Amino acid sequence: MNGIREEAVEQQAYLTRFLLDHTLVPLAGRTFLRGVLPTRDAVRVVTGAADAEVEPAPVAYEIPLLDDDDEPLTAPLLLGWARTLAAGPASGSDASVMGMALVRVDTDTLEPASPSLADQALRVLRTLAWPFVEAPPRPALCGFLFTGPDSMRLYLAVEETDGLIAADVRLTGALTALLAALPSLVGEKERWVTDTADPHCSHTVDLTAW
Repeated sequence: MNGIREEAVEQQAYLTRFLLDHTLVPLAGRTFLRGVLPTRDAVRVVTGAADAEVEPAPVAYEIPLLDDDDEPLTAPLLLGWARTLAAGPASGSDASVMGMALVRVDTDTLEPASPSLADQALRVLRTLAWPFVEAPPRPALCGFLFTGPDSMRLYLAVEETDGLIAADVRLTGALTALLAALPSLVGEKERWVTDTADPHCSHTVDLTAW
């Protein structure tokens, strides 16, 4: 993995870790965070209903990893923008990705929502409970997408490839055993399949029946 790609992976993993807590409560109204999709120069925040069968339909908002001054996107700012976008009117778009509307966001004209008291409390608790460590988990989790009531896709940075591996998993079943085996399973090249419908990964691994 080259240096530039490694920096992007580290930033995407940081953004993903920060946003995990915010999948459980609405960003605004009935709109939830449904995923974080990693691309080479941007991150795509997916919003939608907690139940895929009801409105609002999922939308992927693409936000650059760097601003005009080449400063890296911070997670609190990304969360603020996501809340503003979720609270606003439905965004029209001629582009799509994986069946979702794709909106490329002009951050110069977008005001981030202010952090709530719950955000501030999470910041304190997260800092004390999960302090920064020199060696982050491997493989790095660079994104995720809820794909059904009991399934999700995990985007993982695997050493054997410059792209990301997307692992499809079920949330029911032997999760403890799956999580323990996941690092080795996603590195087994014989499991890799090309998914032309998903531009956020180089290969997928189906672990839904594991």
